[in-house]
Amino acid sequence: MRTEFSSKRTMIIGAGKAANTLLNEIFNAKDSPYEGDKSAAKYDPVCIIDSDKSKWGTFLQDVEIIGGNDLIIEKAKELDIEVIILAIPSLSEKERKKIIDICNETKLPLKIVPFIGSLILGGKSSILNQVRDINIEELLGRDPIKFDNEDIKNFINGKKCMVTGGGGSIGSELVRQIAKYDPKQIVIVDIYENNAYEIQQELHMEYGQDLNLVTLIASVRDYDRMERIFKLFSPEIVFHAAAHKHVPLMEVSPAEAIKNNVVGTLNVATLSQKYNVEKFVMISTDKAVNPTNVMGASKRCCEMIVTYLAQTNTSGTEFVTTRFGNVLGSNGSVIPLFKKQIEKGGPVTVTHKDIIRYFMTIPEAVSLVMEAAAIANGGEIFVMNMGEPVKIVTLAENLIRMYGKEPYTDVDIKFTGLRPGEKIKEELLMNEEGLGETKNELIYIGHQIEIDTDTFMDRLNVLTEIAETNDDEKVVEELRKMVPTFVKPEEFNKTALEKCENEEKETDENSADNKQFQNV
Repeated sequence: MRTEFSSKRTMIIGAGKAANTLLNEIFNAKDSPYEGDKSAAKYDPVCIIDSDKSKWGTFLQDVEIIGGNDLIIEKAKELDIEVIILAIPSLSEKERKKIIDICNETKLPLKIVPFIGSLILGGKSSILNQVRDINIEELLGRDPIKFDNEDIKNFINGKKCMVTGGGGSIGSELVRQIAKYDPKQIVIVDIYENNAYEIQQELHMEYGQDLNLVTLIASVRDYDRMERIFKLFSPEIVFHAAAHKHVPLMEVSPAEAIKNNVVGTLNVATLSQKYNVEKFVMISTDKAVNPTNVMGASKRCCEMIVTYLAQTNTSGTEFVTTRFGNVLGSNGSVIPLFKKQIEKGGPVTVTHKDIIRYFMTIPEAVSLVMEAAAIANGGEIFVMNMGEPVKIVTLAENLIRMYGKEPYTDVDIKFTGLRPGEKIKEELLMNEEGLGETKNELIYIGHQIEIDTDTFMDRLNVLTEIAETNDDEKVVEELRKMVPTFVKPEEFNKTALEKCENEEKETDENSADNKQFQNV
């Protein structure tokens, strides 16, 4: 019978310095008289995998280097491996994901040595103590995005910053990051008092009296209330993150999407102009591109408002839009939902087997907003290169494996059908926009589509007036007129699914051709 410190047959991936240090710690711990060292002794190194062919057949501290990554699955089974440790902290995110995907096929627990930047070298902290489970961010298959902190520091330092929706997933992270750059003041505006209170208390505990923080309960729908806030606090930079974001909920309450998203954006943006705010930065979404739902169409309408104000601007305010995809761990993200479902034993629910999404972490999303604001001149829409999109079902399968369980066997996955307004695949750029480069190779500028300034405000007034009547059917009808790229989800998804089927067919045919070629 195994105890907590029973040695588990271990495969180590990587034969470099990290692996050598790990082996030192493991072997030293076996003979250690101290109970605290016994946790290291639970690993019994059986073999090492490394891509360097010159090392194959040699030994690292009496543990044989048996071959490359192509042997991971075969040797894990043949040698009765019970746990795998990935010990290459210098791997890029893309390379790391490839190895993680292979290891996932073994269905074995996988531990990982952190990135070099996260690794505490020297001192009392051993490398083995820093070995951890993989996290969902490491399944994205791209490197973490790097930002120019000096630009952001120069932009924020000594400024009064307002964040609407400052208690939400994105808004609260904006507040956290702004606080690091020594602003003159941060004004949090949020309608939901619990979230606002939570971030307020977090910052009080971290900064105390060193941070000038004001937390206000207010709705961006209320023009008079917002104007009083602008008059009283005179913000120099406004980050507008307040919005209704849940697609299914807005499908059944379209008037609320207009009141909160569109009217709220119009209020905060025009007040920014009226009170000579230096920069107004709107948080948008990939769902605004060729939207198939009310939420996405409302956010596209918000983008159009920002563009209109940039085009007609007579003040010194610079208007900027940032657009990115889904954020991991946000309110409404699939990851927290999947985790709850797995912990309850399943099933994990996915709407469609072919649905794919772009993903980024909340800190990445906020860093994009911050750098975009710092380098913007006004009128731009910033789009992030988010790497390859991820299949939601693959994300679910990998998350189940991270819990040490087998998809469809230990935890089932059920396909529930696309929700109202849901797209098979999101996009980050409309056909007309085109891309321009910035000094950050992962951030692009999408050139804004010109707004007809003669008719825009008249049409916007009609839309908002209809929303006040709560006639949802008329709201959607008018929203389609306002946003010409607003398409029915059935039309979009039919085309997208046909494309998926053709790509799968082409892949199958190529695989068959390759197999036939290999047999010749």
